[in-house]
Amino acid sequence: MEEITQGVNNINLVADSHKNRIQVSNTKKPLFFYVNLAKRYMQQHNEVELSALGMAIATVVTIAEILKNNGLAVEKKITTSTVDMKEDSRGRPVQKAKIEILLGKTENFDELMAASAEEREIVDGEVQG
Repeated sequence: MEEITQGVNNINLVADSHKNRIQVSNTKKPLFFYVNLAKRYMQQHNEVELSALGMAIATVVTIAEILKNNGLAVEKKITTSTVDMKEDSRGRPVQKAKIEILLGKTENFDELMAASAEEREIVDGEVQG
């Protein structure tokens, strides 16, 4: 849990209006880091915006599907676009695909999160006992 809290504090927030945006990379953090971070953001803001460029798009879609299939999130909006960027090696302009997925809490999000926390406490108790 400490790692998630640390991650939340270290995430670069784009602007005040995007406090609930997570910019996903498929190289920097493991998949479930982002899943858990998205859960935390939904607890705090009732919704989360997952954003990715290029090859990380598949990671964002996977995160969204995990949250939806576990009954925690519903899709509110999906936006796709292309972004002009400079290529690292030669500085030539390239276009990258971009996706933004806005997810909202389901009606039973809080119940599911409470049940999940309870399960963890039981497992932790068994491990320590």
